[in-house]
Formats: sequence, C-alpha cells, structure tokens
Amino acid sequence: MKKQIYILLFLLSTLFPACAANRLNENPVMLAPVAQTEIDIGESRALYMYSLARLREIDGDLEGALTLDQAALEADPESPFLYTAVASTYLKMNRVQEALGACDTAIKLDPQFFEARVLAGNILAGMKQDKEAIEQFKQALAIDPSKEEVYLHLAVSQVRTFDYEEAVNTLKSLLKVIPDSSLGYYYLGKTYDQMKLNVEAENYFKKAIELKPDFEQAYIDLGISQETREQYDSAIITYKNLLDVNPLNVTVIQHLIQLYIHQQRFEDALKLLQGISHTGVGGIDTHKKIGLLYLEMEHYNDALKEFKEILKEDPESYQVRFYLASTYEEMKDYDHAIEEFKKIPPTDVNYFEALGHLAFDYKDKGEPDKGIAILRDAIKAQPDRLDPYLHLAGLYEAMERYADGLKVLLDIEKQFSADAALQFRIGILYDKMGNKEASIERLKKTIALAPDDAEALNYLGYTYAEMGINLEEAEKYLIKAVSLKPDEGFIIDSLGWVYYKMKRYDEAIRQLERASVLVVDDATVMEHLADAYSAKHDWHKALNLYRKILKMEPEKKKVAEKIKKIKAETGEK
Repeated sequence: MKKQIYILLFLLSTLFPACAANRLNENPVMLAPVAQTEIDIGESRALYMYSLARLREIDGDLEGALTLDQAALEADPESPFLYTAVASTYLKMNRVQEALGACDTAIKLDPQFFEARVLAGNILAGMKQDKEAIEQFKQALAIDPSKEEVYLHLAVSQVRTFDYEEAVNTLKSLLKVIPDSSLGYYYLGKTYDQMKLNVEAENYFKKAIELKPDFEQAYIDLGISQETREQYDSAIITYKNLLDVNPLNVTVIQHLIQLYIHQQRFEDALKLLQGISHTGVGGIDTHKKIGLLYLEMEHYNDALKEFKEILKEDPESYQVRFYLASTYEEMKDYDHAIEEFKKIPPTDVNYFEALGHLAFDYKDKGEPDKGIAILRDAIKAQPDRLDPYLHLAGLYEAMERYADGLKVLLDIEKQFSADAALQFRIGILYDKMGNKEASIERLKKTIALAPDDAEALNYLGYTYAEMGINLEEAEKYLIKAVSLKPDEGFIIDSLGWVYYKMKRYDEAIRQLERASVLVVDDATVMEHLADAYSAKHDWHKALNLYRKILKMEPEKKKVAEKIKKIKAETGEK
C-alpha cells in the first residue's frame, strides 16, 4: 500500500568563503535547513525503517540510522528520496564521498529531484569543487526558482571561482523573485566588497539593514567597509547603531574601542570599556585594557589601581606585572618600578624586556653601574640571546658612551651576523659618533636583511634629507616606510622634510601638517613645518610656529634667528 507523507529533509549549509578585504567566513545567516516535500514511498516497510532511522539519528546513533536507511532502500530501491536521506546520514558521519555517490544515484533515478541537487551542490562546495557545485545549484533553480537559499549557495560558489559578475547576476535574480530579501542585499554587499567597489557595497549593506534592522553582521561588514575607506566617523556611527540593537556585541565593542583609540578619543574608549566591565564581558582582559588606557592618558593612580586588582586575583599574570612596573616608571617612582620588574621570572616572555627597563631605571635613579651589572650577568647566563646585548648597548648610548656601546655590538657581530636589529643599532651608534658613511652602510645592511623595517627606512631616508644627498632615493625609502606605518607622525615628518629639501614645498607642507597633527607639540616637527611655510612666504603661519617653539625651548638660537629674518623681510617690528 502506498502512503503519502511529508518528509523533512535536512540540507547542508555552506558558509560564505573568506576574502582578503574582510572576514567573509563570519556568515551571519543560517540558511534554511529544512525543505518540505511530498514523497511517495511504495513500501510501508521502507517508510517504517526510514522513521526508525530518524529516531536513531535524534538519539545520536548515526551508524544505527544508516543501517535502517539502507534497509529502507532495500524495500524501495528506486526511491531518490531515500538515497538523498542516506546521503545526508553519510554526510553527518563525515563520509563525504559516499554521501556524494548517494546523491548521484538519486539524481540518476530522478534528474528533477530538487533536494538531491541542492545537497550534491553543498557537498561539492564543501569539497571546494565549486564549478561542479555551480552546475548542481543551477539545475536546482531550474527545477524550483523560488528558493532563496539556493541562489545564495550559487552566488557563494561563483564568488569563490572569482566570477563576481555572475554572482551579482545571481543575487539580482534572487531579488526579482524575493524583492525584500535582506540576505540577497547583504551578499550583494559582500560581493561588491570583494570587487573593491566600496560605495556599491556600502549601499547594499545599508539596504539589508533597512529591511532587517537587527541584522548584526550587516552592520559589522558595513562598519569594516567604512574603516577600510578611512571613513572612521561613519564607522563609529554604524557600530553605535548596532549597539542600540545589541549592547553586548563584543566584536563591535572591540572595533569601536580601536577606532576611538586611533582617533585618540581615550575618554570615549574608556567609557565603553567601563560599561562592559560591569557586565563581566571580557573579564580580566577588559580590566587590562582599562588600565592601559589610564596609562596612556597619564592617569597613573587609576592605572595602578586596575593592575593591582588584577594581580590580586592572578599574581602570576606577568604581563600585568610588567604594565604595573611601567606605570611606576612613568611616575618616576623607580624604586617601586624596579621592585615589580624584578618579580618577572626568566621563564616569562617579558623577562628580557623587563631586564632592559630595570637597567634604565637604575640609570635614571643615578645608579647606572647596577644596570650594567644586571645586563652583564644576563649575558653570562644566556650568551646566545641578543636582547641583553642590545639593552646594554642602548644603556651605554643613553649614557653617551657611544664607543662602549659600539664595542658591545661589534664583538658579537659574527655571532648574530644575519640579525637586522643588530645592524640597525650599530648604524645608529655610528651616526651618534658622527660617522655618517659607516652609519649609512649599516642602515643599508639592515634594509637588505629586513626590507620592511619601517624604522630603518625612515632613519636612512631622514639621514639623506639632513645631509641633502640622494633625495630621490630617500623619497622612495620614506614612501615605503609611510605605507608600512601610515599613522606614524615622525615618519611622515621625514617624508615632508625630504620634499622640503627637494624644494617641493606644497607637498612638504601637506605631509608636515599631517605629521604635526599626529605628533603634537614636537619642536622638530613644528620647525620643519615652519620652515616650509617660510619657503612659501606664508610668514604669519611660520612666525606663529617659531614663536611657539621658542616658548617651549628658549635656548633654540637658530629659531630666534629665523624670526628675526622674517621680521626683516616683512618689516614687522
């Protein structure tokens, strides 16, 4: 006797693939896992076995479910539905090839069997055989063009084969069928984002949010797209709008905090962190960030309080111990700083950095020999570690004992011949000793060993600028350094200074103005910018800066001479 039954078929959902611009694998969508189909199973035994199989599956007994599914097939061997059910069970058991084989059999029995086509497509996509998956999804849509999830699966595979135009066409076809599909608009945004068409991507993300105001991942991807385009204020608004939907979305809170810190809006970042600390989100890590923000804001007593509270709960959190010691150091409380740095054991990752701080704290306390002794002992204990040698040379440099620092490094050069950091420090010491030729040679060695060392690129480029030589070469070094550290004000200042030396004053002013925003109240940066204004005869701006520098550093006689020269030029008294 034949019976008409409704069977729930569970389909595999495939996540959107990862991309270079942002994390496409963070799929916010649970594609519809259930399709309902009217099936005619010829044998009552097949129906009975199938039903028992589903009960076994619910109990977690996949082997038992598979045995019963296979018994159902023996009773009704021409059923594409049962082959698809077997394929689904194989897939849950991670027997992928057998699952695909069962789907193929179902399709041969009935090429118009929709569920088998979709499941086969998902299996193939999971195996990264996207071209084959695309064919199955297209066949499924030809059978039933109303299923949203199939359009989305098809677009996913088209994106993964870099066929972006076809993915766009697929998603736009979905929107013709389902005009209010927030998922359709969202994935159009993701596709355009991969195509680097940011404006289009942003518009589609916004449409997805308009249709589904609680679509959290759409907010996140919109915000990331805005960050990529350096539209930081817009990204902040987007993330704040999402927090109105879900105040505890940790991903968004992290992005907002990073943006606030990037914009030096420390109070806003602190307020956000304090808000989530009361909920327990982030735990100790949140309190670490609060302490570090206090440290950045020079609220030292508040920073001490946060770090001490963490150490009460976890005395072996040596990273926090390091922050606590650094806070004392900033307060010039060297006794307490030394006490805390000494608690960091040799087994901890911060140990050698702590040794360097210890040595410098003793120097600043007026006891440099103790710092030298600590580093000498560390070298004896671990002669194969470069860190203590670099710290010792740095300590000598700070004491203006350049020859002693250079000797430390030259003595170990053969031992660490391929180390870029060693060559860089040697180059700096030669520069401090006035040997520009030797310094340039070492800086070039550094860049040969580490082509993306932004500090070495900057140092060499600025050296050339100061000497007024090789300016085109200096420009190349500094353009690369800026690309590596686009928000580092001192590097941008170096590039501006090169343009000044090249008499490209408009470009110099553009870079130096940006540097002065990033590096506030630095006399050298200010003087560079004032010199550029002066070269363009913008006397008013130049005078204002020169006067500000003199208030900060009255001993700068050259600045006073520049003021006098401008007054003579303009007739100002």
